[in-house]
Amino acid sequence: MAQISPNKVVTITYDLSVTDENQEKVLVESAEADAPMVFLFGQSGLPEEFESQLDGKKAGDSFKFSLTPEQAYGEYDQQAVVDIPKDVFKVDGQIDEEMLQEGNFLPMADNQGNHMQGKVVEIGSDTVKMDFNHPLAGMVMHFDGKVADVREATQEEMDHGHVHGEGGHHH
Repeated sequence: MAQISPNKVVTITYDLSVTDENQEKVLVESAEADAPMVFLFGQSGLPEEFESQLDGKKAGDSFKFSLTPEQAYGEYDQQAVVDIPKDVFKVDGQIDEEMLQEGNFLPMADNQGNHMQGKVVEIGSDTVKMDFNHPLAGMVMHFDGKVADVREATQEEMDHGHVHGEGGHHH
């Protein structure tokens, strides 16, 4: 039976809870058997500590661990909340009011062309306040789950750096 190690395709189910401001665990995400999380171990882009907690496990193994902000997506950075001129959001000279709504996540790029997600926090008359922190930044994350499957990655998956087929990327 295959063990989780680099270049293995890993399928897991889990519940993810975070500790809220009252120090209580709040469920924020579940990956169930009908829609599990599938990733290429070692090339997932997931926090390093997340992968190290799963390293060596086999299909059928359970896991339960917590990640501090330092081990996951870092502390919440107030400097990552910025005002952007509203004109930046114009498409063909018009602002898409449906797209530009508080709470929406929008794909953006910085001056160097790096892609990132930004959350619309507030819409002013001339500016839009965007938050570029990871949604889980500053939070302690608690995972409770099970390894559903572990298999060898195909050469194509290793070359592309992601899973293909069911649960993965489709070209």
